[in-house]
Order: sequence, then structure tokens, then C-alpha cells
Amino acid sequence: MRHLLTALALIGATLGGPLFAQEERVVVELYTSQGCSSCPPADALLDELAKRDDVIALALHVDYWDYLGWKDTFSSAAFSARQNGYARAANARTVYTPQMIIGGVDHVVGSKTMQVMDRVAQQRGVENLVGLTVVRNGGSLEIKAEPRRAGLGDMVVQLVRYQPLETVNIKRGENAGKSIRYVNIVTDWTVIGLWNGEGAMEMNTPAAGDAPAVVIVQKDEFGPILAAAELR
Repeated sequence: MRHLLTALALIGATLGGPLFAQEERVVVELYTSQGCSSCPPADALLDELAKRDDVIALALHVDYWDYLGWKDTFSSAAFSARQNGYARAANARTVYTPQMIIGGVDHVVGSKTMQVMDRVAQQRGVENLVGLTVVRNGGSLEIKAEPRRAGLGDMVVQLVRYQPLETVNIKRGENAGKSIRYVNIVTDWTVIGLWNGEGAMEMNTPAAGDAPAVVIVQKDEFGPILAAAELR
């Protein structure tokens, strides 16, 4: 099935028609900052994860280290708020960088390679509870989802856009003098719909421009990620 969908995507790209995504992949969120001296190893690890076809790797740059002498050029208070939301859901007292949140449930220090890989492998073994198909048609996305189990409860449907790659020369702060490669830099993370999981769901949402798009179906807003699909 994956080979068929890849062929359809290539045909769509060639003919200027719809692009399809119907995938079961592990979402890895890295909370990072250009002003954090502990973050470059985690940024490099996310770069490696982004090359895998079973992972959707996303870098969310927080703003709470901006006071250390270097303002992160990708930072957003919204991403700091998202990380704090995860902390509240996990009854954690603090947030930190670098932190990876895997599948919406596993919280790991982002530079601990073996722990990260173990959690990704564990999440690969978890059945997606939602079947998800996303079609890009012009400047919009057509999203279809079906529950694979009854009683899933309320879920949020989210659209994520990201910038695939940028190298930054950091001139001040803890990483002064370093040139760091950043991948899959999230530029926008928006809740585009709510779904009670009772029966199939269909919706359309604008997604203008050429930036990759990720659709994520998540329990509540900071719970397990039940399905995700990516269109590059």
C-alpha cells in the first residue's frame, strides 16, 4: 500500500493534481533553542530522525532562553506554551531543553540517543487507533479520519507547517560562534478541528504555499497522538 501511495503522490506532483498521504508514523517533537548549549546534539539527532520514513520529526523552538544573549530566530511563545501544556498533563513541575516528546506520551531528554530510539521503537509497535488520509488539492487539504476502536472520546485535529532546513550562524549567547543546522523547523501549529470519534470525519482546511504539511490527530491536546500524516 505504501508503494502505491508513493506512486500516486509522484503522479500528482507531475500532473499538478492532488497529493495523498496515508501513513502510520511516529511523531517526535523536539523542544529546543538556539540559546541552549545542551541542544545541538539533540538538533543533530532530530536531523537523523527526519531521514527515517517511519518518523515525523518536528522542531519547536521555545522562547524562554532568548534572554541569555541570543534571541532564537525561530522561537515562539506558542511553542513554549505547548511544551508547558505537556508538562501540566504529565504533572511535571518544570520544562527544559532539549526535550523530545514521542507520540505525545513519552518525555525524553532529547540528547539521549538510546532512550530516544527505544521510545520510537516502542511507539512503532503501538497500533494507530485512527485511520487517517490527507489529500492536498491546490491550496487546501482534504482530511478523512475513521476510528478503529469505539469510545476514543474527544480528539483535536491539528495542522503543522514547517521549514525543512536552515543553517544559523549564532553570534552571541551559549552557542556563540557555532554554525548549527536545523531541520523541520515548525512555523505554525494550529488546531483546525475537534472530533468526538463517533463515526467517520471529513474536513477541508486551507494550506497555501509549498511548505510541508502535517496533520495530527491527538487525544485532547496534550495526550497520545492517535494518527499523523505528512505531505512534503
